[in-house]
Amino acid sequence: MKYNLIIADDHKMFLDGLLSILNEEQDYNILLTAKNGSNIIKYVEINPKEKIDLIITDISMPEVDGITLNKMLKEKNRNIKTLVVSMHNNAEMIDNLIEHDVDGYVPKNAEKEELLLAIKTILGGEKYFSKEIKDIYIENKFSKKKQNEIKLTQREIDVITLIAQEYTTQEIADQLFLSKHTIESYRKNLIAKLNVRNLAGLTKYALKMKYIEP
Repeated sequence: MKYNLIIADDHKMFLDGLLSILNEEQDYNILLTAKNGSNIIKYVEINPKEKIDLIITDISMPEVDGITLNKMLKEKNRNIKTLVVSMHNNAEMIDNLIEHDVDGYVPKNAEKEELLLAIKTILGGEKYFSKEIKDIYIENKFSKKKQNEIKLTQREIDVITLIAQEYTTQEIADQLFLSKHTIESYRKNLIAKLNVRNLAGLTKYALKMKYIEP
């Protein structure tokens, strides 16, 4: 039985390399190659009865990127498997793809054997994530858990909010009726507690926690 594959990647050299690997395999039939996700969405919509077993996609592409493509495909037809092959190893991207039921993820510098193993595993009904991707995902989950466990007192929230609004130490002290020395202690403690390096890190945290509006 032949499996029908579609590939989306806007780098011609990588696309050609992938095609030459897959054309050597007897089990795979390449239905379509595309430079972006929108071509694939159109193809799936125009050919609703076509048996599509796996779509291999990059993340960075014009018009419709790989993250959006995965999400749209899974909403249209959960039977279509998706494998991301990308240079990106951004934790938030990986998180988003896993959340939207991507079937696999390998880096572009993976060996040919691993790529073929990923395809075979996914077509066999299982998920495949390379070790590098799994490690990033797990580390991100742990750091998020740690961040969620951090509890700031109301006074610490007041101080970090004013720091993020670019008030000076003296202005914060005046506003909160505390000494300048106390505010400096709060600032040092907040940097240590939130594991950031400087005031910019505190500001980023305040934005993330929505203490201030961007």
